[in-house]
Amino acid sequence: MPHTTPTYRIAPSLLSADFARLGEELKAVIAGGADWIHFDVMDNHYVPNLTFGPMVCQALKAHCQRADGSAVPIDVHLMVQPVDSLAAAFADAGADLISFHPEASGHVHRSVQAIKAKGCKAGLVFNPATPLDVLDWTIDDIDLILIMSVNPGFGGQSFIDSALRKIEQARKRIDASGRDIRLEVDGGIKIDNIRRVADAGADTFVAGSAIFGKPDYQAVIDAMRSALKG
Repeated sequence: MPHTTPTYRIAPSLLSADFARLGEELKAVIAGGADWIHFDVMDNHYVPNLTFGPMVCQALKAHCQRADGSAVPIDVHLMVQPVDSLAAAFADAGADLISFHPEASGHVHRSVQAIKAKGCKAGLVFNPATPLDVLDWTIDDIDLILIMSVNPGFGGQSFIDSALRKIEQARKRIDASGRDIRLEVDGGIKIDNIRRVADAGADTFVAGSAIFGKPDYQAVIDAMRSALKG
């Protein structure tokens, strides 16, 4: 299946939001045009940081809607080990998409099936030095591939350029599969590099510090969309 003009998605990461005003931040970024809300879940075990649990997801779920009442999907990126119990808890808390790192799961295929059995879309996440080989056996079962363009664990890092080659390789695999799989990129995405990342084959973009902390969220998201239009 050839790679047709994609529908781009911008997924602001709550990791960079003001935690003291999380509900307000969520509403503001949705009003600014967010397509998805990205949850970076860290466990101080698989990565050296600790962030959100399922209770936060559940509390924000009711507010994940646009002014017209349409839902904004919650995109959960699990940087946790083990995977399965927290994946189930986030599914119950209202997540729409749940992605995990294959090396953090004892049985990748089983973890994917468990997420899908809960009614969520399932994704696999690849760190900068993690090969894509597991896709040989899983691409027919997943809905999302997330390429990390920074090392997981902290926000505000700079984009790692070698991720562009990995995005290109993942896009080739998706096109060869003939399936509708989202290709998401997380780490160092900004207005001035989002077009290059899209040209490599990505269609979904996680942005944290590039959006949160700026005076006008809509202005940043609009500028990203303008850059994507080229």
